[in-house]
Amino acid sequence: MFEYYDKENITSLLENEVFVFGSNEAGRHGAGAAKIALRYFGAQYGVGVGRYKQSYAIPTKDRYIETLGIGKISNYIDEFLHYARSNPDVIFIITKIGCGLAGYSNSEIAPLFKYATDNCKFHIDWKEYLEWREFC
Repeated sequence: MFEYYDKENITSLLENEVFVFGSNEAGRHGAGAAKIALRYFGAQYGVGVGRYKQSYAIPTKDRYIETLGIGKISNYIDEFLHYARSNPDVIFIITKIGCGLAGYSNSEIAPLFKYATDNCKFHIDWKEYLEWREFC
């Protein structure tokens, strides 16, 4: 069963937690959760994919800051899910990636995380799209 959080602006994490945010492939972390990741969690400017310190970037926009298609975002999410599976001692705090500046809805993005491991923690707004898993 997944855990959920309801805080909108996360600015601190425990030592074993990683902030997962929507980024762009160029790693220009200038707005939204990406800006928070850069300021508080060690995201590196110019690195738009993967983990850096207490942050993990999942692109939802390309290097020209155009929104990626859902299939491409899904591929990046699958890469993340593999990483999370390989790091069971880390808790991943997943923001509502793609549902802000990229313009997707919760119902379009949240189900892409349906095969996440239990070390992933999601915003409460995604619960209705992931809770089917609790009955499996």
